[in-house]
Amino acid sequence: MADIIQDIESKLQELREYIDKIDLDLITLLHKRFEYVKQIGHLKVKNQASIYRPDREKEIIDKLLSYVKQSNLSNLDKPTIEAVFYEIFAISRNLETPQKIAFLGPIGSYTHQAAESMFGPLSSYLGLTTISSVFEALYHKNAKYGVIPIENNTNGMVGETIDNLAKYNFTIVNEIILSIHHSFATTAQNLNDIERIYSKDIAFGQCSDFLLHYELNNVERIAVNSTALGAKYASQDTKSGAICSGIAAKLHKIPILFENIQNHSENKTRFVIISDFHNVRGKHDKTSVFVVIKDFEKSGALFELLRDFKEENINITKIDSRPIVATAGFQSGFYMDFHGHRDDANIQRIFTKRQGEIKWLGSYPAFER
Repeated sequence: MADIIQDIESKLQELREYIDKIDLDLITLLHKRFEYVKQIGHLKVKNQASIYRPDREKEIIDKLLSYVKQSNLSNLDKPTIEAVFYEIFAISRNLETPQKIAFLGPIGSYTHQAAESMFGPLSSYLGLTTISSVFEALYHKNAKYGVIPIENNTNGMVGETIDNLAKYNFTIVNEIILSIHHSFATTAQNLNDIERIYSKDIAFGQCSDFLLHYELNNVERIAVNSTALGAKYASQDTKSGAICSGIAAKLHKIPILFENIQNHSENKTRFVIISDFHNVRGKHDKTSVFVVIKDFEKSGALFELLRDFKEENINITKIDSRPIVATAGFQSGFYMDFHGHRDDANIQRIFTKRQGEIKWLGSYPAFER
C-alpha cells in the first residue's frame, strides 16, 4: 500500500513539474505580449486613437475559437477562452492607458459586475447613483467609458438610458448580456419580523412570485438606485430584507436566506458601454438609432419608416417607443436596433433618406455569447 501511495505522489510531483514549466512559459509569453501592447499604446496616443477596440477584441476571440476547433483542443471551449482573454485584454488596456469607467450603482451592483467583466479588476471604477449621472461624468470628462443597463428580458427597455442616449452625443461601443440571479438577504431572525424590503424598482417585479409565495407581497417596498444599495440599507436595518445579488449580500455581510428567487431562470439584462469614439466596421455588427419621424401625424408614417428598412434588406431586431419630454404634446420617438454597421451602403442610404429624423447611437459588435 505504501508503494502505491509513493507511486501516486511521484506521479503527482512529475505532473506538477510539467505545470510549473508551462506556467513559466506563459509568464514569458505574457511579458512579450505586453511589450507589444505598450508599443501599440504609444502609437495610439500619438495618433489620438481609441485604446478600447471591442471590434479587435472580438476578432481575436473568433480567431482563437477557429484555431481551437481546427486543432481539436478539447479542453478549451468558448466560455473558457473568453474568460481568460477578456482578462488579458483588460490588463493590456490598462498598460496602454489607465482606464476610468463610470457605472450605475455602488460596488457589487449588477452593472459593476458587467463593467468588470469587460474592463477587469485593475481599472478605476466610479460608481454613480443614476444613469443620468453616468452620462454627466463622461460629459465632464471624469470618465472615459460608461456602463449602463439598457434592457431586461422580462421588464423591457430602461427609459432613462434611452432618454440620455437621445440627449447626449456619446455612442454605444459595445454590449454585455449578464444573467441576473437575485437573492433574498436579511439580518432578521424570522420572515415575520421583516417590515421593509429594499431593492431596485424593477427587481420587485422580477421577483414577484417569490414575494407572493412567502407572504412578503404586502411588506413595504423601498425602491433605491441599485440592488447593491438595497443590500447596504438592509445591513443597517434589522427589520428589513433586500433583493440583491449574492455578491452584494456578501460584500455587506448579510446572510442569504434564499437564492435564485427571480421569476424566470433565464432573467438577463443587457448593458451597453458608451464612450466618445466610433467603432470601425466588423464582421457581425449591430447598430442602434433613435428616430423622430417628422410627419408622425401622417397616416402610415411608421409603416413607411419600416418599409424603408425592408426595402434596404435591413433586419430590425428591436423597436421601442419613447415619449419625447421636450414636446408639449404626446409625440414619441423610436429606439431601434438592427443588423449592420453605419458605414454599410444600405444603412447609409437610410440615413440619407431620413436625414434629420435619425440619430445614430452607435455601431458595435453584436453580442454572440
